[in-house]
Amino acid sequence: MKLTDIGYGNSINAGRIIAAVSADAAPVKRMITAAREKNLLVDASCGKKTKTVYIMDSGHIVLSAKGEKHE
Repeated sequence: MKLTDIGYGNSINAGRIIAAVSADAAPVKRMITAAREKNLLVDASCGKKTKTVYIMDSGHIVLSAKGEKHE
């Protein structure tokens, strides 16, 4: 299992990430609202502005204040 650092000492399983997207788009904001209503939202931003939204294969949405680096 490989863990990906998402900031502030938080990590997620890299093998279960479907997508990492910017939090600025309106469709992503609607996904966040829907996940919150279904209790599938994990807010790991520690009160900071969300920069990256991770979509997991379990249906969970993980919010991160750390910007995603594309390599």
